[in-house]
Amino acid sequence: VQLEESGGGLVQSGGSLRLSCAASGFSADYYATGWLRQAPGKEREEIACIMWDGEITYYLDSGKGRFIISRDIAKRTVYLQMNSLKPEDTAVYYCASQRTCENRVFGSWGQGTQVTVSS
Repeated sequence: VQLEESGGGLVQSGGSLRLSCAASGFSADYYATGWLRQAPGKEREEIACIMWDGEITYYLDSGKGRFIISRDIAKRTVYLQMNSLKPEDTAVYYCASQRTCENRVFGSWGQGTQVTVSS
């Protein structure tokens, strides 16, 4: 499967962005899509994951209540709605295919989209 992110950009603190992850192709061994991010000098961290059956897992404590993962099956697109953004949310955001939300083995990755939050 090929993944392509979009929707990043520059936003002021307190603002919102919606990221999109469009999938093409097919992979038989991966049943979920995750959103992850990596800030300069920091380790990559996973934000949320959504299974093919719609089950959702949120991993990032600082994102709970602010970041919402969703999907449009017909468009084969997974979204990450980000609200109340903070400067510390500045990072490159990636989507990736995952075996499952519990089994965090990653398959395909998108190229990433930059999110910059100004104070």
